[in-house]
Amino acid sequence: MIGKLSITLLGLCTAFTAGAREAPADFSSQAPLAISGEGPWYTLELPLAVQLSARQADHSDVRVFNAAGEPQAYALVRQSAENADSLARLKGFPLYAVDNTGETVPGVRVQSSATGTLVQVQPMGELPTSVQVRRGWLLDASAIKAPLQKLILDWSSEHDGFQRFSIEASDDLQHWRSWGEGQVARLAFADERVEQREVVLPGQSTRYLRLLWKGQAAPELTSIQVQSTHSQPLPLVWSQPLAGSVIQPGQYSWQLPTALNIERVRIELRQPNSLAPVGLLGRQDSQQVWQPLSRGLLYRLTQGGQEVTQDQLQLPGYPVQQLKLDVDERGGGLGAQAPALSFAVRATQLVFLARGEPPFTLAVGNPSAKAANLSLTTLIPDYSPQRLAGLGQARLDGEWRLNPPVAPKAAGINWQAVGLWAVLLLGVAALGAMAYSLLRKPVPKP
Repeated sequence: MIGKLSITLLGLCTAFTAGAREAPADFSSQAPLAISGEGPWYTLELPLAVQLSARQADHSDVRVFNAAGEPQAYALVRQSAENADSLARLKGFPLYAVDNTGETVPGVRVQSSATGTLVQVQPMGELPTSVQVRRGWLLDASAIKAPLQKLILDWSSEHDGFQRFSIEASDDLQHWRSWGEGQVARLAFADERVEQREVVLPGQSTRYLRLLWKGQAAPELTSIQVQSTHSQPLPLVWSQPLAGSVIQPGQYSWQLPTALNIERVRIELRQPNSLAPVGLLGRQDSQQVWQPLSRGLLYRLTQGGQEVTQDQLQLPGYPVQQLKLDVDERGGGLGAQAPALSFAVRATQLVFLARGEPPFTLAVGNPSAKAANLSLTTLIPDYSPQRLAGLGQARLDGEWRLNPPVAPKAAGINWQAVGLWAVLLLGVAALGAMAYSLLRKPVPKP
């Protein structure tokens, strides 16, 4: 009888263990996945809707299940955390033209070394000194082989104000491709000096950069630095504008859908000629004190017939769910209504090992789930960046179902677990009683 009871208890323990395994029903949101390409590893870029459905800022509650409801081994890729950034000084050569209208590109004669390093840059023709205007700068980045992420400039003090220019890249000094526009500024406001010296670059490699000012002469650059990285960061993903509320004049707040590692925000500037020194604070819930995240100068101004705008603030990437903006109203403020706010988070990729039969399901939204992701080198034994680029692809293959969030398991009573434990304890007690009874039974005399 003891043997039968032991087998029964072992079966109950097995059932209890199986009952504790995660299932798709434990998560508040899910969607089927379609896979293509060569497996068994597949990579999926998590849409912003998925990140907003997570109940944990580090995405510990993201899972992939197969058709049998079995969880799949996976890794989360956040390349921005793996970047190796370096800062280098660039040599700059001024570019001169007859005027500063920007209709023509300055012609130059270039002398370079065998490695492509610029030695000398001279105008194509001899121009009278009285009509020469510095139109821009040619920058030599031939010694940097990594993708360029950020340009950091400094210039002579007599050119305070806004500096706006186009950015072009080339590998041969003959064919140029646009890298957009840059804007830096040095302003004095209320006995304070505000500088914006950084320009974000596309994160690509190039040998030469050309900066051309339009409608104004280029300043004398006193320092030219570039920040490069040895791995391409994943792009930022922007949200839709989020409505805010007014705390008091000059103070606004926003409630995010969940705690997120925000890296940048964009504040709506409704009225032209707005100027606002601001400080941004954040916290995860109303029980915490506000922590400073960023300070800066927001503006939407008209200069030389063109509108210049600075409406973004860079954040350190801490998890926050509530934001508060303090505005110095000596600049005129941002109006009686709270401006709309958009936030940007770093795109996240999920790589999983497909085991079992499809279809596979992506599930997210469980505040009590524990982190289960592996490192890429563990998930893919012969991992390399080139290998990651050649993996199969997964994508959402249906509507992302946003269901009410799953309540933490600790918040309620799990009657199934209580019943199993009760049966186990009763079984142990029965075994103890039987053993005690056998020990007290008199031994028969021979």
